Amino acid sequence: MSRWLLAAMALALAGPALADGTMPPAPYAYRQLENPAQEASAKALMETLRCLQCQGQSITDSDAPIAGDMRHQVRTRIKAGEDPEAIRAWLVASYGDYISYAPRVTATTWPLFAVPLVLLGLIGLILRRRLSLGSAR
Repeated sequence: MSRWLLAAMALALAGPALADGTMPPAPYAYRQLENPAQEASAKALMETLRCLQCQGQSITDSDAPIAGDMRHQVRTRIKAGEDPEAIRAWLVASYGDYISYAPRVTATTWPLFAVPLVLLGLIGLILRRRLSLGSAR
């Protein structure tokens, strides 16, 4: 009798030790839309959205629970007939600019686009002067 009790206690205590701490995917996380055109539109949009937890993957590739929720939100809104760009704008408003792999030029992000162009222009001027001074000698 004591062996059975000891074995039952060992099994009860081993369960939490074997758990990896991840949550199972939400039941709706992998459901695709019935309409192939809508599903293609949803997948195209999901590939341009970054997973907030993984940060290096799109929500299409991520297994994180938040990515599953975001895929569900995208599919639900596409199924309702919402425009993909409107969905992107809603997600950016909800989660910030970081979520999109296609950043927008705004009052706060324009230096990120302008600085490389200015640096290329300066490098071009420096090279032009150096090359023109070198040939003048």
